[in-house]
Amino acid sequence: MRNPPVHEEPKTDVVPFLRTASRSTDCILEPLSFPEQPAASDVAASSERTLPCFLCSHSALLSEKNTLLKHLALEHKVVIADVGLVADFPRYMLYWRTRFSQQPITDFCSVIKTNSEGPAENQENYFLLCDVLPEDRILREQLQQKRLEEVLEQQQRERDDCNFQHVCMFCNEEFSGNRSTLFNHMAKDHSFSVGLPDNIVYCKEFLKTLEEKLDSLQCLYCEKTFRDKTTLKDHMRKKQHRRINAKNNDYDRFYVINYLELGKTWEDVQSEDDHDILEDNDDDWSDWQEHPVCAVCLFCEQQAETMDKMYKHMQVNLKFYQQVKFVNYIRREIHQCRCYGCQETFSSEADVLQHISDSGHIMNLPKVSVWDQPQYYFPTYENDALLFALSDSDGESESLEHTGNVPVIAEDISNLEAIKHTSVLKQLLKDRSSSS
Repeated sequence: MRNPPVHEEPKTDVVPFLRTASRSTDCILEPLSFPEQPAASDVAASSERTLPCFLCSHSALLSEKNTLLKHLALEHKVVIADVGLVADFPRYMLYWRTRFSQQPITDFCSVIKTNSEGPAENQENYFLLCDVLPEDRILREQLQQKRLEEVLEQQQRERDDCNFQHVCMFCNEEFSGNRSTLFNHMAKDHSFSVGLPDNIVYCKEFLKTLEEKLDSLQCLYCEKTFRDKTTLKDHMRKKQHRRINAKNNDYDRFYVINYLELGKTWEDVQSEDDHDILEDNDDDWSDWQEHPVCAVCLFCEQQAETMDKMYKHMQVNLKFYQQVKFVNYIRREIHQCRCYGCQETFSSEADVLQHISDSGHIMNLPKVSVWDQPQYYFPTYENDALLFALSDSDGESESLEHTGNVPVIAEDISNLEAIKHTSVLKQLLKDRSSSS
């Protein structure tokens, strides 16, 4: 097998992490998104599984997955792309541990040279393991298929279970028999709906999660905490917050739809279904009022719906490609709780923003050479609305001037349709549909 080529810059979202991997406090192991939230906890039953390093004897608990990823990056200079899309990470690690013991890592991983424009002594080679490699892609699909089979079997057991017993979390009435009686009761008598009961899996854990939130006096929708149950009850009733927060990823594992396709959540699948419906729908939706996507200021938490307002607020005047790199640099410094003006670090983003405001460091910007670097072409936050709305009035003619001859590697999209139609997951679902 030929060794993969050495790329100057990778085509994935790992570049911002690679630049700071040598500093333990700066590690970012997964893509970031606004608004920032703590990572969702793993299912309790599997949180104590052990994750082995595939290159040495080091190991970590599944609940401490980031510790192992950090170890791989710092000790072995290995980065795994799209870790969050691996259905069974322990099995994934065990598989590659076996393969790396049989062949050198360069037979499987792309080699990425960091700080390519700097002195040779400051350059480092990192190894990227991703699904561009056919073997890795097949492994991920097989793990996803096995996970889907396990989930569907669990769902069927829960559907057929006639010994279910549980007390309603709102009125303490006890229900027994099939789980659907409880969910239908909550929807009908308390206007609290979590969707169709047949779409839910790991039902008992789901109910326990909801009850723990209520016992902690937390609203299930807005997730605010109140001083007593009476206040919480009045809030949920008056605000019509009698549903769960669909943006909370902790709930994803309780809905079968989140296991159907690799890398897709229920929102992705639902949006595809809606698109198919709208293609045949001629109804007039011109009066639909969409919620605008607001851009977040670089220097504070101010938001604005238009870039004219945001530019006026920030008072930044840069050319297009400089804007891109500048935004990503500032975002990264703030995320790492570090003042870009004096490099002092703080315990939280709120503290560093307060410091920047109080000390007058808002416009105390570093030299252009600090942030005008090719690694800042890659977004710190993958859904950063500010990047999408940057002004390109300087024209495309400046693109060559500011790229510094850095190669831009396009995504491999040539066979997406073939992959979509030959996916083992789609075949599995067809087989199950025909047998039911």
